[in-house]
Amino acid sequence: MYSRIEQCRVAAGLSRQDLADAVGVHYQTVGYLERGEYSPSLNLALRLAAILDTRVEELFSLEPFPEEVAR
Repeated sequence: MYSRIEQCRVAAGLSRQDLADAVGVHYQTVGYLERGEYSPSLNLALRLAAILDTRVEELFSLEPFPEEVAR
């Protein structure tokens, strides 16, 4: 599983601990999610999307995300 959690978290100005506290998990879980080492439950994925003000499919993908186009 691929994730954009780190990019969205940083853009929101949140630390791993901040995000973990907001969704009710340990900060290490956020690290595992960011590295794709852990697949979240649907409940957790929806909570992350809500806190990061984005859609679940913008946070997670089964295929690599296309590279961001430089502006």
